[in-house]
Amino acid sequence: MMNPMDRFDIHAIKAREVLDCRGTPTLEVDVRTAHGVLGRADVPVGRSRGAHEAFELRDGGARYAGLGVLQAVHNVNEVLAPALQGMDVRRQMDIDHTMIALDGTETKSRLGGNALVGVSLAVAKAAANALNLPLYTYIGGPRAHILPVPLLNYINGGKLAATDLDFQEHIIMPVGAKTFTEALVMGTEVYFLLGKRLAKKYGKYVLNTADEGGYTPPMTDPRDALDAELEAIEELGYGGDFVLGLDVAANSLYDRRRKTYRLMGKDLSREAFMDYLEDLARDYPLASIEDPLEEEDFAGFAELTQRVDAQIVGDDLFVTNVKRLQKGIALGAGNALLWKVNQVGTLTEALDAAYCAFRHGYGVQVSERSGQTEDTWLADMAVALNAGQIKTGAPCRSERTAQYNQLLRIEEELGDAARYAGRRFRKPF
Repeated sequence: MMNPMDRFDIHAIKAREVLDCRGTPTLEVDVRTAHGVLGRADVPVGRSRGAHEAFELRDGGARYAGLGVLQAVHNVNEVLAPALQGMDVRRQMDIDHTMIALDGTETKSRLGGNALVGVSLAVAKAAANALNLPLYTYIGGPRAHILPVPLLNYINGGKLAATDLDFQEHIIMPVGAKTFTEALVMGTEVYFLLGKRLAKKYGKYVLNTADEGGYTPPMTDPRDALDAELEAIEELGYGGDFVLGLDVAANSLYDRRRKTYRLMGKDLSREAFMDYLEDLARDYPLASIEDPLEEEDFAGFAELTQRVDAQIVGDDLFVTNVKRLQKGIALGAGNALLWKVNQVGTLTEALDAAYCAFRHGYGVQVSERSGQTEDTWLADMAVALNAGQIKTGAPCRSERTAQYNQLLRIEEELGDAARYAGRRFRKPF
């Protein structure tokens, strides 16, 4: 007779190659317990990647234009699976540390960060399922009850779109809503109206969408994008209910040799670029600015944090890595962490980074990657952390709406206990 406690023991781990929303190969990992409980997780894929992220192992060669992940699949099936068999899925930290030791590199470059993160997330889902708990409750405990403000990036540029806009994301945030459901209604209404207004002004091709669902108007000036979003918001009568955000993705604009930033066809010094961002924050209701400077400029982040009354978010700067986050905290660089599990390689390390941020008064913005699948663990993590904010694209593509639909379900499940972060999105508790 099987010991009842064996139901938590890992019986099998299997990875396979699947496709993300851009048609790029990625991993899907199944973790199955001795009692047959399944945890399945997909690995998101980023296009705009920081230099310090966990290594994403790709096959090279002609197949899938070199982007296949069969070697990472092999590493899961032939290296990680045998080593983890029999371990208790509830021992997330032990399992993750075992994988980190097996890889043995700082950036997970031997086995692949994508291999490790797929197993790590699938283990967490298997444990939640074995305990018959929602994933957000399993990770966050009974205090997981805050629904996040969605950061809706409705006009895309940079590496995410074939346009001349330099900044990667121009974002609206429905902070004035009373519930997440209401926030999604308001945000979707703005998306529809914005599309109509842009099509009327620029023609129907503006409705072609970028990687994360944002529109692609023939603009060059970030102010034009922000103005277009504000006009749609105001026409609907939501003027005081939204604030704006930006993902500058400054790495893609930075010339390391010349130490200048390229913006609207001109080269700007670091000081001039910061002045430009400060002017934007003065002229618009900007509440969040992500990666305003290149990934090594901790001092510049610290200066801008003092100069601008907005959330300054470190993505490429911190890469969900505790060591880089601690350096930023010591220097006063930024005041929020962009949280991406696959940047660091395991759920344990990502949770460590989130809790470190919270302890030091930093916000945590849970974020998708441009290459998502319909797996909804991201939405659960936003509630598990009580993060108060989630960035997962426009509500128009299935890999994006999957997250929003999961948040609607969670809000319904929580009932009267649910609370929408609203204007307290950076410090919701």
